[in-house]
Amino acid sequence: MSITAQLRDSVRLPGGDALVNGFAFESRRDGPRRALLQNGHELEVYDLSEVFAGERAPAAVFPVPWPGWDRGVHSVCPDGSFAVFSGQRAVRAVSAGGETLWEYRHGCWGPEIGHPHSGDEQEVCRGLEHGSCRVSDDGRFVWAHVVIEPERQDLQEHQEYDGQDWQEYWVVLDARYGREVTRLPLDSAASGSHHLSHPDGVHMGLCIGMGQDGILLHWARWDGEKLSAWDLNEGLDRILMDVHAEHPGFLTVEHYGADLRLHALDGTVLAEAAPEPADDEEPRSWDYASGFLDADTVIATTVESDEDPDGGRHWLLDAHTLEIRGALTYPTGPVGSYVRPLGDGTWLTYDDRSETLNRWQGA
Repeated sequence: MSITAQLRDSVRLPGGDALVNGFAFESRRDGPRRALLQNGHELEVYDLSEVFAGERAPAAVFPVPWPGWDRGVHSVCPDGSFAVFSGQRAVRAVSAGGETLWEYRHGCWGPEIGHPHSGDEQEVCRGLEHGSCRVSDDGRFVWAHVVIEPERQDLQEHQEYDGQDWQEYWVVLDARYGREVTRLPLDSAASGSHHLSHPDGVHMGLCIGMGQDGILLHWARWDGEKLSAWDLNEGLDRILMDVHAEHPGFLTVEHYGADLRLHALDGTVLAEAAPEPADDEEPRSWDYASGFLDADTVIATTVESDEDPDGGRHWLLDAHTLEIRGALTYPTGPVGSYVRPLGDGTWLTYDDRSETLNRWQGA
């Protein structure tokens, strides 16, 4: 079955490919849908509803604390008054005026953990490894994935890496002062990570990529006194993709795209779906781009595995059973972009050639 997409909005937004190809999208319960785009030495924050209404200027601009650092996944507080940056050796909160509000120092994400530094805070060590952070939806806490070296931890809790002692942690910080309120030790050796805030305003998800060593997925909640956490890592290798305010489950994709799964919050599998084979019976795999269009519909793509430019690369699925409803067709011709669902029945694609961000809805 073919389903025709309708173009709702189109706007030129340089750098907007990070919305569909990375972690530049930030959505909050009862808050705006934002694009967090790094442009040189600045993090530009756009309210997507304002962008599509014709506003071309960012809603806020924050100076990047370490201009040479182009990794890490950052976050902006709900009212937009400050940003929190995940750096190579620190998590730092910065006001729109450039003032450092606080800094939480941690070990170096560089591959030679514990190696000496020159003392220059702008030094960027070799390696692509990074952590991530996320401001809670109530603005009170910052969740961050960090490395902590022995001087910052119990020496009995460590791992060994290239002769150095280290441990990755998931920490919860007070958003006003940057004070650590609790931490969770992690059994990971990350290449990168990202957070996903549950729309219930209580739970936080953390997905840690370890390259060929797989994926780790954690959920947690902090009630002000106790950290409750659980993981879905027993025999699984799945990427945390999306969650919707009006749907009881969350969505994951297998590390190599073999299937999509819908889970209850405790990890119970509610439904799963493999991609349909191509017309020549060649197998397809799901991309790392999928999510809830709304509470009843999931959108997923097979861009990488579908070599036929006229093939069905974007698919709509039932959000409760993951039954494939059909492939999307576009009035402008095949669209080879990944997608970013917005949760309101619409989704984004990006045209690299024209630097155009397009917003679509189903017919």
